[in-house]
Amino acid sequence: MHVIFSLLAVIALIAIAYAGVAGAGMTYLFGVVIPYAAVITFFLGLIIKVLDWGRSAVPFCIPTTCGQQKTLPWIKPNKLDNPTSTGAVLGRMFFEVVTMRSLFRNTKLDFRVHDGRPVIRQGSEKFLWLYAILFHYSFLVVLLWHLRFFMEPVPQLVKVIEALDGFLEFGLPQLLISGVILVAMAGALLDRRIRMPNIRYISLTSDYFPLFLIMGIGITGILMRYFLRVDVEAIKELTMSLATMKPLIPANPIDPLFYAHLFLVSVLFAYFPFSKLMHMPGVFMSPTRNLPSNSREERHINPWNYPVKTHTYDEYEEDFRDLMIEAGLPVVHNPAEEEEAAAQGGEEGAAEGAEPAEAGAPAEEPAEAPEEKKE
Repeated sequence: MHVIFSLLAVIALIAIAYAGVAGAGMTYLFGVVIPYAAVITFFLGLIIKVLDWGRSAVPFCIPTTCGQQKTLPWIKPNKLDNPTSTGAVLGRMFFEVVTMRSLFRNTKLDFRVHDGRPVIRQGSEKFLWLYAILFHYSFLVVLLWHLRFFMEPVPQLVKVIEALDGFLEFGLPQLLISGVILVAMAGALLDRRIRMPNIRYISLTSDYFPLFLIMGIGITGILMRYFLRVDVEAIKELTMSLATMKPLIPANPIDPLFYAHLFLVSVLFAYFPFSKLMHMPGVFMSPTRNLPSNSREERHINPWNYPVKTHTYDEYEEDFRDLMIEAGLPVVHNPAEEEEAAAQGGEEGAAEGAEPAEAGAPAEEPAEAPEEKKE
């Protein structure tokens, strides 16, 4: 149900834009108003979300680790998984962002029946990492070479990226492999989410909709570049006017499919800050990644603990000592026993103190017997 709803939603978005331009002539709405509103929503939502994350309480050292933490000198620590310095944290963040290191080591549970007995095995899932890294890097390349529509003259870096992207030198116009990979990897991720029962069970509309939306953007872009051959000069005239804040609808008409493509991009921009796609900036603010694992070297105390009235055990025992003794519970301080012990100690001390005095005293001469009274 979530799959069908997401697919129909994307098809409806394409139909709305196409019909709005082709049938109602709302080129200014779909070409100027909606793109500007989407960009404003994107940046405002992004700022609000990041500020909200920044205000979140992170008092303790809580990195997600899977290696030996720094402890005793003769135990070798894992510096990337358990970094204790700022440099090591930056190293972990670099490999996490650039190579998706944690996803590369992701595992999966495989349940099978072997010789009539259920067997659960843990195996590697490298294909998920491959799909994800190809998807993200192809998306990045597509975004970069699209800058040629918003800049004049086109930066040399964009020209180099476009030349490398078309290294196959296939077709006319030249095939850009990044767009094909983007659609293929989005389809692969979608297929995995639908095909695997455990992933399908936890998937919601918010998981399917971005994939269908990106596939829709990629497919409409491929159709315009290789099949419909839209007026590229008119498109650049429109995009440059948007970039220079002087919006202008070009005199030469543009195929309505372009406005559908632009509308999907606008929806993606507006949807981005409120979706799971926010994991892109979120990885930099994740305390499980950007904190050093130094809980064995430093004591972490909650910095905003407000003063509270504490009730120590001694105070607790003072309040309930009689009841605890009556119930037979052991107590640390028992006044009756302490007084009895003190009394016994005092008597023993007095007796022990008297013996040396008697032993050390000089011998007294025997007293003379009193004279008998004479009768």
